[in-house]
Amino acid sequence: MAQPIELHYWPTPNGHKITIALEEMGLPYEIRPVNIGKGEQFRPEFLAISPNNRMPAIVDPQGPDGQPISVFESGAILQYLGRKSGRFYGEDERNRVAVEEWLFWQVGGLGPMAGQAHHFRGYAPSMIADQRQVAYGARRYTDEVNRLYGVLNKRLDGRDFLAGGYSIADMACWPWVTPWKAQGIDLQDFPRLKAWYARIEAREPVQRALAHAETVRSINLATAGAEADEQRRILFGQRAR
Repeated sequence: MAQPIELHYWPTPNGHKITIALEEMGLPYEIRPVNIGKGEQFRPEFLAISPNNRMPAIVDPQGPDGQPISVFESGAILQYLGRKSGRFYGEDERNRVAVEEWLFWQVGGLGPMAGQAHHFRGYAPSMIADQRQVAYGARRYTDEVNRLYGVLNKRLDGRDFLAGGYSIADMACWPWVTPWKAQGIDLQDFPRLKAWYARIEAREPVQRALAHAETVRSINLATAGAEADEQRRILFGQRAR
């Protein structure tokens, strides 16, 4: 009997990538919440499996040769799970190259740029009194996310998914499109992307994955108040240790 994979998780786009993949692949797993607003990502036991103090991370008790293995970084986790399950990672080498291109496009582009848009549009206004210091960052990253949405929209011309069949590349990108309103995007401007988004949203495994988020939902960091202030301090005030 397969032992469940330990998923160290918090309900963010990067966390959703992995719950979606696990649900789609039918792999048993258990969620181990890592409350990043309370600094749990800095605990020594978590740093032992994720030295960059970022979630998600997994521990597979039945890894290669039946021995446990831990994996950090969401892109690496998706690749590992794709190999382990033999699903959603391309049918041949040519297809796998396309899957990896769009997976790494998300990891290196869409995720970081959308994250910066979230920060300057949603969180920074509550942290900085002089809003002129916020305006350039908000405009810069909103424009870049808009450009990246355009790349996706063009890629989906004549395609249902990013790299042939539905794959880990789609699973990586989809959660970062979910907060499109917070990124200053109008999804109506990208009709093929909008259709792709709805196509994935309708999948039952995706809905099951999102349901897990509701069990560990964090507070809204864009709000005022002492608790939100403390969580912003923990999340956004880190330097080398």
